[in-house]
Amino acid sequence: MGRVLALDVGDRRIGVAVCDAMRIVARPLCIIDRQRENAIARIVALANEYAVDVVIVGYPYHADGRESGQAERVRSFAELLRAQLGVPLRFVDERHTSQEAQAILREKRKRREASHDDAIAAAVLLQRALDEGLLT
Repeated sequence: MGRVLALDVGDRRIGVAVCDAMRIVARPLCIIDRQRENAIARIVALANEYAVDVVIVGYPYHADGRESGQAERVRSFAELLRAQLGVPLRFVDERHTSQEAQAILREKRKRREASHDDAIAAAVLLQRALDEGLLT
């Protein structure tokens, strides 16, 4: 069992998180600016650098379970990425991860430790997948 890379794919930015080799703890890794970087090449490089076994992509649903308007764009990006990856790519329901990330950020800001919510949302997504055993 190895590391997992998680992606919170947006139109402008992609939040990236990674877990430890034992798949116990997820942590925010970085933000990829889609206008300034080749996002697919950067993700492939990160997957290689961290020797990940799988990449998960947050899949956007509405609270009622319907696909959001962003779903098609995320699916299209993920398929382009899948063609370049040497490891499996899986979709994981990302509902409420942004709200959880914002709550974490509010708490961090109280302690003056602000960071970017996209990477934290990816870490929340990955931690949820680890905790729920979705990657076994």
